[in-house]
Amino acid sequence: MERVTAVLCAVISIVFAGCSTIVKGTEQQVSVNTPGVPGALCQLQSPAIGIRTVQTPANITLPKSKNNVAVSCTAQCYSPGVGTLASHTEVMTAGNVVFGGIIGLGIDAASGAMNTYDPGVEVMMTPIPGCGRPPGRKAKGVPMAFTPVPSPLPRG
Repeated sequence: MERVTAVLCAVISIVFAGCSTIVKGTEQQVSVNTPGVPGALCQLQSPAIGIRTVQTPANITLPKSKNNVAVSCTAQCYSPGVGTLASHTEVMTAGNVVFGGIIGLGIDAASGAMNTYDPGVEVMMTPIPGCGRPPGRKAKGVPMAFTPVPSPLPRG
């Protein structure tokens, strides 16, 4: 009976080893958006992904990692914006500790599968006042109230 139990445990450990790797994969699609500023160029950077560039709005598939992804965006006539795609530990990791043991945990850690990113990031950008206007032109706005000045009365 002990032998059957040991064999059963070994089989379960092998089957569930790398559970997150098998079930969730080692890559994840995320979205990058700059609300109100379509066409911004955004650079995503972390030790796991290196540097990747997208034009918003965008979806991109990234390899999973324990490292957060720094996002910096630029667009003409807007101040640069920054954001972060945070990395979290995948819920499957808890099951892996129970069923896959140290081997499964090691596989998921090495592959990055034990991590997950936020589904997306929105990077806020602020318009630069006066940018894009031809030089020497004043900003259009609401005209000031005009009060006519009476002409001088004739003398005499």
